Amino acid sequence: MNLQKRVKLASWAGIMGPLLLGGVVTILTITERDFMASIGWKLNAPLDWPSGLALGPSGWIMTSTFLISGILIIIFASGLRLSLPPVRTALIATWLLTAAGFGMIGLVSPTDKTIRTTPATLHGRLHDASFVVIGLTLMPAMILLGFAYYKNGQKGLAIYTWVTTALAIPTFWLKGFAFYIFLFAILTWCEVVALRLWSIFKLSPLNPTS
Repeated sequence: MNLQKRVKLASWAGIMGPLLLGGVVTILTITERDFMASIGWKLNAPLDWPSGLALGPSGWIMTSTFLISGILIIIFASGLRLSLPPVRTALIATWLLTAAGFGMIGLVSPTDKTIRTTPATLHGRLHDASFVVIGLTLMPAMILLGFAYYKNGQKGLAIYTWVTTALAIPTFWLKGFAFYIFLFAILTWCEVVALRLWSIFKLSPLNPTS
């Protein structure tokens, strides 16, 4: 696959990923609302959300979405790597983003309910570990991508990335209602970056359709 096709594929992965994850989470939250309430979820206190959606009647949809989203993140990261100069910050950032994609895939291991009378399970621990991997790789990746964009003359995108990261870091670890903010901010950032990547593909002089 040539460079242009890889960048095009990556941009589509970045565009579709947030739409898929955001859409599935929204729909399942509505359709599985009674189930989620039964395990402690409330709109203003989203306990076990969104991972708990995988435990509900349509849980296989959430599990599949974690898997597909992780794969899309990995493809997206590969396109970002190709679109930026081969400097250390860009390379490290995109590899960290790839690791976050693998962390997302790890979320297919079912979570344990927070409110329970049984000990933590192995699959629950794997789920929690995958969640930590996302936290330890995604935000550093975004910080470094900001530097890569800045050095590449994309100062507006760099500032936007840093502002999103500054918002994402506390909301990721605080959980609760703040996690809504985290998820919205990250999905929006992915969409913006993916659309920018698509514009690079369209404007490339090597693009056979240009």
